[in-house]
Amino acid sequence: MFTGLVQAIGEVQAVEPRGTGVRLRVGTGLGAEEPWVLGESVAVNGACLTVCAAGAWGFAADVLGETLRCTMFGGVKAGEGVNLERALRFGDRLGGHLVSGHVDEAGEVLAVRAAGEDCVVRVGCSGRFARGVVRKGSVTISGVSLTVTAVGGSWFEVALIPTTRRETTLGRLGRGARVNLEADLIGAYVRRALGQADDETLQQILAAGFAD
Repeated sequence: MFTGLVQAIGEVQAVEPRGTGVRLRVGTGLGAEEPWVLGESVAVNGACLTVCAAGAWGFAADVLGETLRCTMFGGVKAGEGVNLERALRFGDRLGGHLVSGHVDEAGEVLAVRAAGEDCVVRVGCSGRFARGVVRKGSVTISGVSLTVTAVGGSWFEVALIPTTRRETTLGRLGRGARVNLEADLIGAYVRRALGQADDETLQQILAAGFAD
């Protein structure tokens, strides 16, 4: 389990083919004070991966073929920056929201526009994903916990403050960029419980917890 609060930006040093998947070598100083443990979980751009090798340089993790298919890792290249967060421990502050690290789908940045010191990012997604997104609710974009500011039938928007743009890779986003998306866990359970409820009913129930 994670919080969506990025602890460091790592750099993909290598993408090594392994069967139908790949092994990512990620350079980072995040493990300097508390060394990486083989088998521990780490969120890489919001996807929960397992550390299979580690050293002073950083860590390596295997990405399965299915993960490549449903995330932005299918196009990842050496030299790219990635958002990193180690797993939440009991007693840690939950400053973002509960994030499982199980990416729902890859979205595409449709637009980035300035809004004073902040910027607004519009992300295209499937209609199925958008139905579980509610204004003022939470969403995870490439491992970053954010608050939804607007939502449509196949898109949603978030606002990025200067700190978020500086401390995560989201400050580098441009139109056409692919990002990992994870819907809010509570919303996912509500959708499952409601089953075939119509979109209007679903949105009303989800929005009830985020009313003005």
